[in-house]
Amino acid sequence: MSTREIGFIGLGRMGFPMARNLAATGYTVHVFDVAPEALKRTAGVTGMTAHAAPRDVAAHASAVFTALPNNEIVLETYLGAGGILAGARPGLVTCDCSTVGPEISQRIHEAARARGVSHLDTPMLGSSPQAETGEVFFMVGGDRERLATVQPMLDVIGRLTMYVGPSGTGNRIKLLHNALGAVNAVAVAESLALCTKLGVDPRTYYDVVCKGGGMAYSTYFDRRAMRVVEGNYDATFTVELMHKDVALAAEMAGAGLAHMKLLGETLVAYAEAKTRWAAEDFSGVTHVVEKRFGVRVSPG
Repeated sequence: MSTREIGFIGLGRMGFPMARNLAATGYTVHVFDVAPEALKRTAGVTGMTAHAAPRDVAAHASAVFTALPNNEIVLETYLGAGGILAGARPGLVTCDCSTVGPEISQRIHEAARARGVSHLDTPMLGSSPQAETGEVFFMVGGDRERLATVQPMLDVIGRLTMYVGPSGTGNRIKLLHNALGAVNAVAVAESLALCTKLGVDPRTYYDVVCKGGGMAYSTYFDRRAMRVVEGNYDATFTVELMHKDVALAAEMAGAGLAHMKLLGETLVAYAEAKTRWAAEDFSGVTHVVEKRFGVRVSPG
């Protein structure tokens, strides 16, 4: 089978532009999504062929990428009766770009190995703008020697690939990263709420943090603080998805969560935010903090 025949399953906010970029560079991309409207978008894309099930994608591909929303869907997509492993030939390499529990990656890795298939967990840093431009950062867990097979494809859809360890390590690091980012989002929301309550001009505060060279600066503060002040919660990564990742990080922590008060409070804040602002950008957790303070950070 040609190495130019690849599969992509999950054509959402991240998956569709990644699959389209692969097709644009000459790969034949066999695709599947459970949503009919997602598959319709592929009709006018040269190099994309839609299929009826994940197993059919796997049967036509030398490598398969998945970008899916949660543990349950990832397991069904790989291990279900119509799943990837049901149609896979020995030698196939699968790359799961989803953010899932590390135990999910390890379970699929073992099931795949029994069929002569190599499974890599390749979670991403970046959101829809980076998926559009091919600048996603991939953390790769699994059998290192299999990375070379898919590296040319990762180079098309990403700016950097880092091998981080055995199966499950990619998702361990991704969850650590997103949990820290979520804690930062809540901390920034609290800081902006206090700034507002004190009558300090938030734009002046923003300039001090971003230009002053102090330790309060973060990429999140730089990219989100003024958006929050302006009331812009257009999503590149939603409250709902961040809540999922924080919950997975808390589960990964196990008994250690009792000593992680900041992560515990962040999980509570995102759980509350999800009840009303699930589709907003993950900075929408600010609404929860605003309610607690009794202030509005943005005037709208």
